[in-house]
Amino acid sequence: MRRAAGGEWDVLTDGREWHAVPLNLPPEPAAWYQLAAAGGWQAVVADTAHPIAHDVLTARCSGAPSLTRAWCDLPFAVPVLCAQATADGMQTLQQAVMVLHAEGLPLQRTVVVLAATGDGRPPAVVRAAATMLSARVAAVVHLPHDADIRAQGLQAQPARIRTRTRQAAREAAAAVLAAAHHAFGDPLPDAAQPAPLPTAHVPAV
Repeated sequence: MRRAAGGEWDVLTDGREWHAVPLNLPPEPAAWYQLAAAGGWQAVVADTAHPIAHDVLTARCSGAPSLTRAWCDLPFAVPVLCAQATADGMQTLQQAVMVLHAEGLPLQRTVVVLAATGDGRPPAVVRAAATMLSARVAAVVHLPHDADIRAQGLQAQPARIRTRTRQAAREAAAAVLAAAHHAFGDPLPDAAQPAPLPTAHVPAV
């Protein structure tokens, strides 16, 4: 997103159907940073689905670059780990956090979002895991179940989004900003500008 004239914000996003096939986009995190810098975007939310723990372990065993580390190493990057607020979801999340900790990745500026799969209070195992995780990461945010978003995704009608969902979204955004300020300073310094690409010379015919 970037600030537009009149104090408003421009948002560039993929507004296709929720269950559409993902776009064929470059996997390299540096490409997204370059795009943001070239377009003047002030904040970029990159929604990735690669298995972070598997990626880190594979990189360590093979000696290949880690995609997870590349995302974390971008200037002013704040990792956000999302998991379902279930026993299986918490087990997977805790294992991932252990791998990230062992690899020295920045848990101190990582935000965890726990997405509820139904209404009601989170199960005891989720509450206990959230308490443990809160001591290792920057923040833990609980996202309540919202049937309209679950079914419609980005096509959900704003007027139908629950108040609790809006509040949780504000809490998540505030937690990310607070983590960035704590890690990099307040106000955030200007991000480094990537070097321009050399001019391509086309031979005359």
